[in-house]
Amino acid sequence: MSPDDELPEHRPNVGVVLFHPDGRVWLGRRAGTPEPWNWQFPQGGVDRGEDFHEAALRELHEETGARTVTYLARTEGWIRYDFPEGWGGSKAWRGWKGQKQVWFAFRFNGEEAEFDLAHHAEPEFDAWRWGYLEEAPELIVPFKRAAYEQVAQAFASLAARRP
Repeated sequence: MSPDDELPEHRPNVGVVLFHPDGRVWLGRRAGTPEPWNWQFPQGGVDRGEDFHEAALRELHEETGARTVTYLARTEGWIRYDFPEGWGGSKAWRGWKGQKQVWFAFRFNGEEAEFDLAHHAEPEFDAWRWGYLEEAPELIVPFKRAAYEQVAQAFASLAARRP
């Protein structure tokens, strides 16, 4: 799959679901985003010619500081979402209609001290916590919800259930 093959109006992107060994998932609170829909997984753009797996590891490290991970799974095909009409985000300003994503599941094998939200120039997140995969669609901005539901379904067999 090449980033330019399908959905040319959507920015190529990778997303990462980082699993704790007990099956919970890493959730980051987006810096500068008001409640209630301000928690999400690490995600980011794929550079031209960049391998998706390498892009996922890069984005995970840039946004969380985490490096000590083991590959578990990935989604096949694109999972996409469109930006809402009138949405003024930087990607929409650059002419993108939305984002198309390949999602990766990794298991975190390190110490929590490895997480450093200020690791990269402009932090994406200002807080993080371990949560449950099935709650993630409830926590994300509504225009990304259907994509998160697909991700939750794709990785459900890896996840702990909410008590």
